[in-house]
Amino acid sequence: MRWSVIFENLPELLAGAWLTIELVFVSGVLGLIIAVPMAVARASGNVAVRALPWLYIYFLRGTPLLVQIFLVYYGLGQFEAIRESFLWPVLREAYWCAIIAFTLNTSAYTAEILRGAIQSVPEGEVEAARALGMGRMATWRRIVLPRAFRIALPAYSNEVILMLKGSALASTITLLDLTGAARTVIAKTYTPLEIFLAAGALYVLITFLIVGAFRLVERRLNRHIRPREEGHQG
Repeated sequence: MRWSVIFENLPELLAGAWLTIELVFVSGVLGLIIAVPMAVARASGNVAVRALPWLYIYFLRGTPLLVQIFLVYYGLGQFEAIRESFLWPVLREAYWCAIIAFTLNTSAYTAEILRGAIQSVPEGEVEAARALGMGRMATWRRIVLPRAFRIALPAYSNEVILMLKGSALASTITLLDLTGAARTVIAKTYTPLEIFLAAGALYVLITFLIVGAFRLVERRLNRHIRPREEGHQG
């Protein structure tokens, strides 16, 4: 093991790790924004309202992320109308193509997580809100969605971690994320064991930070039930 090669190339790996975090964060936020209205539509009792989100989610969950990245990065550029549109300065950049592909992918999975959480909200809480005179929108805003977010949080944290692992595919379209940076260093140093070991350690560290952040959020959102649980334990 040549430990020195790891320390010599650590700045390049850290730059790749930062790009990985950026890809996951930006696509995660955008995906969540898209997922919320889709989850609400999927939980609707109206078949017509559920149909389009169902098709969107079914396609994105049924195709590999790598295929989706290639469709965005290589496929959209095949259309002359897109190349001549105002979107082309964005769509010709590998960074934004990766963001779009990751956003679409995670929005589908997140929408299903939220849909299940919405349908798991106890009916009694909804009926209590209505009994207090809340309208439909107020009930969704104050009761259903906050409760659904608490229910969905553990599953959503797993989705973010899976998105972190999937972000390694960004290197297939020339982005120097953590995996891409590792491959570049290996091409120069011919030390795959050491560099991939270092990259793996950085992925583990990022995962640890994500898990810790979600645990803090979960504890904060559920702080109103902790004293009751501690009281029962005592």
